[in-house]
Formats: sequence, structure tokens, C-alpha cells
Amino acid sequence: MSNYHKPEAKAIAKLEELANLLRIHSINATAASKSGHPTSCSSMAEIMSVLFFHTMRYKISAPRDPSSDRFILSKGHAAPILYAAWAEAGLFPTKDLLNLRQLSSDLEGHPTPRLNFVDVATGSLGQGLSVAAGMAYVGKYFDKASYRAYCLIGDGEAAEGSIWEALHFASYYKLDNLCAIFDINRLGQSEPTSLQHNMEVYRKRLEAFGFNAIVVDGHDVEELVKAFHEAEQTKNRPTAILAKTFKGKNFVNIEDLDNWHGKAIIGSQGQEIIKNIQAMLKTPAPFDRKIAAPVEDAPKISITNIKLDTPPSYKIGEQVATRFAYGTALAKLAKNHPRVIGLDGDTKNSTFADKIKAVDPNRFVEGYIAEQNIVGVAIGAACRDRTVAFVSAFAAFFSRAYDQIRMGAISQTNVNFVGSHCGVSIGEDGPSQMALEDLAMFRAIPGSTVFYPSDAVSTERAAELAANTKGICFIRTSRPNTPVIYKNDEPLAIGKAKVVRSSNSDQALLIGAGVTLHESVKAADILAKSGINVRVIDPFTIKPIDQNTIIENAVQVGGKIITVEDHYPEGGLGEAVLSAVAEHPNIVVRKLAVKEVPRSGKPEELLHHFGIDAQSIVKQTEDFIKH
Repeated sequence: MSNYHKPEAKAIAKLEELANLLRIHSINATAASKSGHPTSCSSMAEIMSVLFFHTMRYKISAPRDPSSDRFILSKGHAAPILYAAWAEAGLFPTKDLLNLRQLSSDLEGHPTPRLNFVDVATGSLGQGLSVAAGMAYVGKYFDKASYRAYCLIGDGEAAEGSIWEALHFASYYKLDNLCAIFDINRLGQSEPTSLQHNMEVYRKRLEAFGFNAIVVDGHDVEELVKAFHEAEQTKNRPTAILAKTFKGKNFVNIEDLDNWHGKAIIGSQGQEIIKNIQAMLKTPAPFDRKIAAPVEDAPKISITNIKLDTPPSYKIGEQVATRFAYGTALAKLAKNHPRVIGLDGDTKNSTFADKIKAVDPNRFVEGYIAEQNIVGVAIGAACRDRTVAFVSAFAAFFSRAYDQIRMGAISQTNVNFVGSHCGVSIGEDGPSQMALEDLAMFRAIPGSTVFYPSDAVSTERAAELAANTKGICFIRTSRPNTPVIYKNDEPLAIGKAKVVRSSNSDQALLIGAGVTLHESVKAADILAKSGINVRVIDPFTIKPIDQNTIIENAVQVGGKIITVEDHYPEGGLGEAVLSAVAEHPNIVVRKLAVKEVPRSGKPEELLHHFGIDAQSIVKQTEDFIKH
């Protein structure tokens, strides 16, 4: 193997000692909290020792330095040994490890970015490799830097389909700066894993996915050192290190035994195990810990104050689908800032995310039909503020990646999701393609911002605002063409609604968004001909909802609000409005929504069938005003 030099016996011994120190810390920390996963930590102790004290290049003074190697602990329940590694590296005192899982400590049961050495939250299994692939993709194709991404995966979580989506992605894009480490300790939570220690099957599967697969004894430090060196030397394909390990390694009367998952080892049993491990230590502590410095070649970038390259340019009344306007906005943002990227799962010609390719084809990442992975890749791409990521898909298909999205929120990620083909207005494709739960889904995400633009101008501005907004953003776009209602210089802001129609004699307030805003305007025109004036509001953002504007206008029209949404009744626009006015005693809300599983049909037929077209709104408004 080129340039490989076998470490001196003294260096090997030091790494073996460190592995056992990490085991002791894991036992003590979990015993102090009376909860945790010490046996899951023990199986990976040598892997962590070699990675953190021999292989990886990083800065203790700046754990999120852009040039440092990345480490993702996908099996997040083994957090105590991750914390122990950073403590032994010198980031914080080892005595702090005894605060594990306490309310006053950021050393939580599973890692979160409350800690400056954790990029993303893990613990919902099967997600770490996608994130690591996103980091590696940015490192290879955008930063063009030397840093590498390492992801440690449990053999139990290798049953998750998202792992295999990520393996395919990493292989397809030749991410030779990515190393996946499988801790194959044979035992799951409730019983042995399906493959147990069948290392040859693991090897064949990883090779079939295009990886350089290396089977090692996961407790042999020298084998691990050599494998990580081979991984770094391998070009044009990623490496998987398949480490055969034992759960509870070096734990007397526990090693490789079932029924010890997620159990702290306390009292005399724990002390006896620590005593036995201490007897294995040969070098007096403390001893030197040399950490390699990173190559300082990641470019300095700023992703603040991102603007459209040119302002919106439409004519009032022009018919433009908001999904098309999103594609235009993405291209404009990309043209004005080199770190705006688009990701999609083979729907780019429907979401119009492919418009970014005209600006720079390299700024588009095709994830193919693997929504869980592409969401994880986007979270990884956005880490350490390296890119501004926009992920698009049919909005309905984000539901299969909901776990990744909610973990993204826990990870404090800044990823922008754009969901097209919402509601029954998509027409003939039928209910499997109709997003009717998406507003509820994204509203439930903590810290999220939910945009629902109603025309091309507001869509472009929504994309611009999302690019500069912290946390998860969701932009809901529609399939049908709808008229432009705003001037190109119309000021739009998060949490600020627009009154699009009003008079001094309005008797009710209609609130719609997307296609239902336009149906509400049509209804207002029809009602006006019969002498009934109503006010119409475009909320622009569903979260935050503009409580003040809604209440103020509702009071002015006598307290009657009708919400109209191309969404199921639960969790959407109507319930957002209800929450906004809940404490006001003189406001009554009637919700119009899609109240059953829909079917195929023409858009106008479906809007009428489910009672959210102009004709239905007129009928409901007349009844509401009378009664």
C-alpha cells in the first residue's frame, strides 16, 4: 500500500490504552446518569481511538473549523464515547462526562448541536450516512478541500433503507473523501441482528454498491490504522470499513451477551469491570495525545444577505404557476451567489428546480427517487454554513422523509424545502400525488417558517426570504397557472399578510392561499354583484401567521372569517387562523377544506367537488352572513 508506514509499537499501545480509557469513561458516565448505552460504546472504542487520536485532522480550538475533518456518529445512542473522545482530546474536562443526561448539561442522551463539536443531531437511526455524504459532496465538488467525512454506523441501523440510499448516492458521485465505518457488533436492541457476524455478506453488499470494502477486526488497532490509510489513498470511490466487534468488549460477564443494550452498569458490577480494564492499562496517565492539524484549504465564504439577481418582472394578470416562478427565483439566487444550490429527487422538470442548471449545472444535485437521502444530503451540505440548500419535490413525497426533516430541526439546520403539486388542484394524477398534509407537517416542525405564496412575485420573494432565514423553511407551490396580483416592487415580509380586496362595507373576511386565494377573489367579485362585499386576505406565510392583521380586519367586518384551503382541515391554513384568533371573543371562523380522500379529475371539477372553488365559497359566505 503506497506510503503506508506501520506505526511504532509505542503508538499502537497508546491507541489501545486510549480505547480502554474511553470504555471507562463510558461506564462511569452512564452509571452516573443511571441510563445510557455503555455496551454500544465499548464495541467501537478502538475505532474512536484510532479516528480521534491518529487518523482525523481537526482543531480542538475550533471544532467546526471549515477545514477540519467531519465525524458523524450515526448510532447516536453511543454518545458517551463521542463525548469521552472530545474530553480526552482536551476540549473540556473529563469530569464533566459525569453530567451526562442531566438537564443542566449539554451532554444529552444522543448528540445535538448544542455542543460545538456536533454538526447534526443523531439517534433516529439510519440518517447519519446521508448527512456525511452531503458533507463529502460539498467538500469534493464545491469546497474542493482536503477534509474528509467519517460516519460511524451501527449494524442494527444498517437495516434502514436510508443507509442504502446513501450508499448508492456516495458511490454514484464517487465520494472518495467519505469513509463509512460499520460497527458490526452482532447484537441489536432486542435480539441479534439479521446478519450477525457474517462479514462476507456485508463485504459483498458494500462492494456491490461500489464501495471499497475492507473487513477488519474492529478491536485491532493496527488493522484499523491500516484500513483508514487505505481509505484515504483510495480514489474515485468511497470506502466502507466493516469492523467485526463485540458489544460490551472487555466487560467481564457482559461481552457479546444479549439483553445488555441500553443498560447502565452500576454498583459493584461496574466497579469490577473498571478494575479489570484498568489492569490492562500499561502507560501511566496522562500521556501525550497528538492530533493532526487540518490542511487549511477550505475557502472562506459568507452566506448572508442573499438576493435575487434581478427583481421579479411580471405583468399584473399574467398567468404563471408558482412552481415555475420558484425555478426562476432559484436561478436568480444562484446567479447572484455561488453557494446557492438546488437538490431534487428526479422531479426537477416539474418543480422547475432544473432552471438552476442554466446558471451553473454543477450547482444542481440530482438525488434520484430517494427522498430520505436527498433531505439528509441537504442537511449535510448546509452544515457549517457551507451552502444555501433548496430541496424540491412533490410536496406529498416529503412525508416519507419527515423523520429526516424533524431531525434537521433538532440539528438546527438551515435547509429550504419547496413542495410543488399541492392539493386537489393538481387534477388528474389523483390522491397519491396530492399534498394535503404538508402544511400540517411543516407547521409542526419547531422553528420552521412556512411560506404559501399565491403568485409569481410573492414566490420569488419567498425564495429570497427563505435563503436568509434561520431554521427550516417550507415553500408550498402550486401546479396550475394563476394570475399575478402583486406589483414587481411589492414589499413582502415573513409574518405579514396582504389585504388584496377590501371596502368600507365588508361583511366577512375570506382568507385563502395559493389557488384558493384566487378562488376567494373570484367569489368576492360574484358576491359584490349581489350587493355583498367581503374582504380578502393573502397570509403569505402560514407560520408565522399575521395575527394582528387577521384580527384587525376580522373585527372591522363584524367578526366573520371564512378560511379556504386546498388541504385537509387538520393542521393547515384554517387551524393556523383559528390559533391566531382563539382568544378573541367576537370572532367566528368557518373552515372550507378538502374533507375526505380525493380522487382523479380535472382541477376545476375537484375544487368544486370538495367545496373550495369560487361557487362554493359564495354559497358558504352567503349562508354564514345570514346565520
